[in-house]
Amino acid sequence: MATIFVDADGCPVVNETISIAKQFKLPCILICDTAHEMHRDGAETVIVSKGADAVDFVLVNRVKKGDIVITQDYGLAAMVLAKQGHPIDQNGRRYTEENIDQLLFARHTAQRIRAAGGRLRGPKKRSKENNERFVNKLRDLCNTVIPPN
Repeated sequence: MATIFVDADGCPVVNETISIAKQFKLPCILICDTAHEMHRDGAETVIVSKGADAVDFVLVNRVKKGDIVITQDYGLAAMVLAKQGHPIDQNGRRYTEENIDQLLFARHTAQRIRAAGGRLRGPKKRSKENNERFVNKLRDLCNTVIPPN
């Protein structure tokens, strides 16, 4: 049985994810650090020490083939893909072998621009449509990952 993991530090769709996990009768595990501690009914919470990438390493060590991971982190998504998991972002975009290299390259380029003193636009304000798109895409993903009874 697949598990849904949430990189819960700053994730805007935790409640939506738990709701879908319940619909599909999948376990849902929230992983967060001590600075972002949260507890929600219907999900197990794993709290890790605060530190760079601490949540990512705990999550990637738990994920197994076929698991679903909600994350905004391209590096974590790449590690999940390597373990044959199914990473998806908070807007419903699936990370795939076809798009991960481009996303990692764009992240690297943005880091170089910022390091050189440049500024980049931040993300747009989150909308109701973002949440609806995420819910639809996560449901679609669950339907493809969960074998029919």
